[in-house]
Amino acid sequence: MSVNNPQTREWQALSGEHHLAPFSDYKQLKEKGPRIITKAQGVHLWDSEGHKILDGMAGLWCVAVGYGREELVQAAETQMRELPYYNLFFQTAHPPALKLAKAITDVAPKGMTHVFFTGSGSEGNDTVLRMVRHYWALKGKPHKQTIIGRVNGYHGSTVAGASLGGMSGMHEQGGLPIPGIVHIPQPYWFGEGGDMTPDAFGVWAAEQLEKKILEVGEDNVAAFIAEPIQGAGGVIIPPETYWPKVKEILAKYDILFVADEVICGFGRTGEWFGSDYYDLAPDLMTIAKGLTSGYIPMGGVIVRDTVAKVLSEGGDFNHGFTYSGHPVAAAVGLENLRILRDEKIVEKARTEVAPYLQKRLRELQDHPLVGEVRGLGLLGAIELVKDKATRTRYEGKGVGMICRTFCFDNGLIMRAVGDTMIIAPPLVISREEVDELVEKARKCLDLTLEAIK
Repeated sequence: MSVNNPQTREWQALSGEHHLAPFSDYKQLKEKGPRIITKAQGVHLWDSEGHKILDGMAGLWCVAVGYGREELVQAAETQMRELPYYNLFFQTAHPPALKLAKAITDVAPKGMTHVFFTGSGSEGNDTVLRMVRHYWALKGKPHKQTIIGRVNGYHGSTVAGASLGGMSGMHEQGGLPIPGIVHIPQPYWFGEGGDMTPDAFGVWAAEQLEKKILEVGEDNVAAFIAEPIQGAGGVIIPPETYWPKVKEILAKYDILFVADEVICGFGRTGEWFGSDYYDLAPDLMTIAKGLTSGYIPMGGVIVRDTVAKVLSEGGDFNHGFTYSGHPVAAAVGLENLRILRDEKIVEKARTEVAPYLQKRLRELQDHPLVGEVRGLGLLGAIELVKDKATRTRYEGKGVGMICRTFCFDNGLIMRAVGDTMIIAPPLVISREEVDELVEKARKCLDLTLEAIK
């Protein structure tokens, strides 16, 4: 990226001298300098050089209602003037958190009418770990400690969140996972299905859950945690046979099911939650991101009534955060849910935006570099391959990062997960903006193919 604005260089210098960025190679970032984003409106961003960029990732999966919603700004300002902060410890509460808890449970799956607030999805999954173990201790089964996650699942980057997730790169740093967490294969047919059909592979992947329960022992397993659709792992949409088989297995065993809805929640799949789309019945659901459309940090755990009843009769739950249910975040979350509901954004995503996005995305399937295009709701993935028939990759070329750079330099944010390009635009993206996204994606695929030749 060429730099013409002197202020861009000043900001990049500040970054190199003072800022340690998340998920970054610090040496590389200091040499190159970060792209400085200065403003946003609708589904577009602008950088300090004046370039307009279509945000195909809704920030980090979170800006559901788009940038520049004055109602959310006003909700924060009003609440800051009235009660900028107070905690929920020591038998106190405040109206914004209580109203938001009710509003969340109004759209949650039936039988889930309790919410524990956190500051993020990572904190939500830390809460899950402690809550499910505490639940079983209260039930007189303190030995039910082990939580089963999935390889390449993502549940945050805190110690507990990264342990629950199954990303080897994260486990290699910090001696993770912590004890009491095990992992089973992911339902990633394109990358790992081999010669099996998608349906056969879906059943096989689901059966690994039962195999692990029996290996660890049902009396030792506290819960199974999974994203309805794996987001950070590469928008991995399981085969149609996967979730029905998992549900069948869960019904046989006395363990809890945790649906991590941080990405899928609040309309991303075209339903309020991914659990609604797949007809799941989780005992706990982790939420964040779309809850406030990313305008302010907030997360939480929605808890099934049967679990909440046990917790409510068990004395102190010695867990919480300074910013649990922060009143300003709660006020923004409440207004964000109102916008989603009153403007029928979730319904429009399901019936209008998502079908058009998925239709246009699949037009990229004919590109020589594309092995598969898959998607659901406002989620999509494009697999970059050397050979379509065998699903063989370009080894050692870093094709995904090459494509990602072309995207950013040509006005589009698409994320690279290995050699898989993924998108999750704001739910309010228009048809014209979908066209812009797909046209820019095709151009960047062309540039990538030219570069690797």
